[in-house]
Amino acid sequence: MFLSHPRYYRMTERKGIAQYLSSFFDQCFTLGDDGIPEFKMLIGGQWVESSGGLQIVDSPYDGSIVARVQNGTLEDVEKAMQWVSGEGKKIRDIPAIDRILIFQKARDLLKEHKEEIARALVLEGGKTIRAARGEVDATAQRLMLTMEEARKIYGDYIPGDWSEDTVGKMGLAIREPEGAVAAISPFNYPLYIASAKIIPALLSGNSVIAKPASDDPVALLLFARVLQEAGIPAGSLNVVTGPGGKLGDAIVSDERINMVTFTGSTDVGIHVNNVMGMKKRHLELGGKGMAIVLKDADIDLAARKVVEGNLSNAGQRCDAIATVLVENEIADELISKIVENEKKWIVGDPMDQKTDMGPLINESAAKRVEELVRDALQRGAKLALGGHRNGCYFEPTVLVDVPLDARIVNEETFGPVLVVIRVKDETEALEIAKKPKYGLDSCVFTNNFYSMWRVAKSLDVGEVTINDNPKHGVGYFPFGGKKLSGLGREGIGYSIDEMTHLKTIVFSLEPGGLGKRRVFQG
Repeated sequence: MFLSHPRYYRMTERKGIAQYLSSFFDQCFTLGDDGIPEFKMLIGGQWVESSGGLQIVDSPYDGSIVARVQNGTLEDVEKAMQWVSGEGKKIRDIPAIDRILIFQKARDLLKEHKEEIARALVLEGGKTIRAARGEVDATAQRLMLTMEEARKIYGDYIPGDWSEDTVGKMGLAIREPEGAVAAISPFNYPLYIASAKIIPALLSGNSVIAKPASDDPVALLLFARVLQEAGIPAGSLNVVTGPGGKLGDAIVSDERINMVTFTGSTDVGIHVNNVMGMKKRHLELGGKGMAIVLKDADIDLAARKVVEGNLSNAGQRCDAIATVLVENEIADELISKIVENEKKWIVGDPMDQKTDMGPLINESAAKRVEELVRDALQRGAKLALGGHRNGCYFEPTVLVDVPLDARIVNEETFGPVLVVIRVKDETEALEIAKKPKYGLDSCVFTNNFYSMWRVAKSLDVGEVTINDNPKHGVGYFPFGGKKLSGLGREGIGYSIDEMTHLKTIVFSLEPGGLGKRRVFQG
């Protein structure tokens, strides 16, 4: 078993997340009188406490306290800001090959401590143990792939011969880091999404101040410990925990920050966009994933993929399939197969290997999903499956014949509820799919190439997936939204482009007698 490994120890006084952590992480926390770990913040290369006291991290599975973290203050933000805008910027002076070596070590350490971090993800966020291990694996793979892409940070040589006013000159366009990057990450993938911001930022020579979600901040703190041990310079990565509104506003609005990368809800993203001022930004916001199922589709495939896209991570994904638009001829059969597939999902203890779906992040989130379902039923929707809440759990739910004015058709659900709407044809499906304010991901199931192309070209979204549910994995394809789903793109290589800028250097060659002169005067 995991805990029998000699590198781990489980003393009776260690409780919560601490019971699963090896001595490698000891400098990140102290034990409270009750054995619960009290995690510190990483500022200027040191693990520090805050004068603001502690805030509780509890398990959405059973409500038990699994950790406490620092309730950071504006003074803590200022200390981190001094580092990220000062000494922390020295990471850009480290040769790129050495930055690669640091991250190679980080990848190895991450793999070594995979089980510890995975169990922390389960305890603080309710993620199933299989999904948690997958998140650590995806983070390690993203590390490797981003290292490869970082080697492609090239510039361009631009001869001046082709323009009358640049004859006798040459230009170099080079990529440089933005400077100080603020990385604000959400609760649904607290390790992976945070790392997808931090890794390309540091590899391309930026310093970082990171702010994790308050519900489950521990995984990012553990990842910061991995990066610290791997050799990231003191102050180049700073992690501040605490209340999102107050600290987040202070971080993103600070003039010393050169770029903000934020993932979260659309409402908060709009607020962040308004307060950050004149700086580069990447915003990955809410979504309302549509699955269009046409009458020539493979119905078994569509049903299985739709359910997977809806229930994975308890529906707490911006790219989750929320609504199915299905042609009338196959609607009854598809609904029957969707319900059949959803019944196979095992809901229970997230630490159990057999569990497919755990709880939502907190009871407020579960109650909100419950309200959306109640609103739909009151407006005439029919309940084909589920519909009940128990604490932070909401069972897999299928709503059919949902009216278009229901809140759940127009608002982001972020829960395990699937809405099925019958349509007469592809044209009506596209009309409905275009209505929401979101434009992140959608998909279409059909065996007709022209229908695939027509739907993909018509939808105003960042990505259209054909004959599968949207999923972004390690980010090998570019990912981002349209409309109110965000600004910019992220992904292997694409994030590096976002976190660097072009600088043009122009050389006049005439002083050395090397410049060309116009000879044709016709």
